[in-house]
Amino acid sequence: MSKGVKIFSGRATSELANSIADTFGKELGNVVVTEFSDGEFQPSLEETVRGQDVFLIQSTMPPTENLFELLLMADAAKRASAKSIVAVIPYFGFARQDRKDKPRVAIGAKMVASMLEVAGVDRVMTMDLHADQIQGFFEIPVDHLYASTIFVPYIQSIDSKNLIIAAPDAGGAKRANSYSKKLDLGLAICHKQRKVANEVAEMTVIGDVRGKDVILVDDMVDTAGTLTKAADLFLSNGALSVRAICTHAVLSGPAYERIEKSGLTELVVTDSIPLKQKSDKIKVLSVAQLYADVMHSLVKHESISRHF
Repeated sequence: MSKGVKIFSGRATSELANSIADTFGKELGNVVVTEFSDGEFQPSLEETVRGQDVFLIQSTMPPTENLFELLLMADAAKRASAKSIVAVIPYFGFARQDRKDKPRVAIGAKMVASMLEVAGVDRVMTMDLHADQIQGFFEIPVDHLYASTIFVPYIQSIDSKNLIIAAPDAGGAKRANSYSKKLDLGLAICHKQRKVANEVAEMTVIGDVRGKDVILVDDMVDTAGTLTKAADLFLSNGALSVRAICTHAVLSGPAYERIEKSGLTELVVTDSIPLKQKSDKIKVLSVAQLYADVMHSLVKHESISRHF
């Protein structure tokens, strides 16, 4: 392992960053954030990074200050002569803005990629992007990790011989199909129609879930509208139980209330985004070991293909 490694954390995911650094075998570097009365802030790396391999850990979920804090830390490391700067972004915000789906809108994911590069980031490490093609928005290497390395063993530990993998919508069919092939399980899909964003108008089931324990798979859970409607729909179609496996627990608006009132047995997420409140139905699996392992491989110049 290189001795010239420094790990810093933004304020958004400091608990996860602590776990990653501890697992990696390094203490987090000291970052002091000065806040001005008008809301402006300035992060300062309070130790030398000259000639060092610097890892900056920060998820970029709202508010936008989380992204900007990461950009400022990258700029600070670049101007302090860091050897390399790796942005570790467990949850890549603005990933849903990956294309022009109507006239006169921005491609937010591409803009974020450009800003990270301009700020001085040499490499990005992230997980379960909402759209895989976002990797192509970068002119620098992107290590796109998959939470399936954590979720598959968890699914295998479930005591049931009637499991079936399901996608909450057609867009998630590819992801769900990967799980079904890996686990040699059947596949079901919910077909949904939206009238407006974040609001599902109608859903139908494709596939037989009668007498099955359903595992819904998705990259993120936001307002939980699609997920909870899909769970209730599967149960009404004869499913014995429904669990949901979602990498990123965005959980905004009425999400927690919907999950509590739904027929979901449990919602399994990672700690890429810290939970806003606790729930008996939500189980969190940590990605700290995965990120620490990949970071070790990077500084040793070893292959990370086993993590894909």
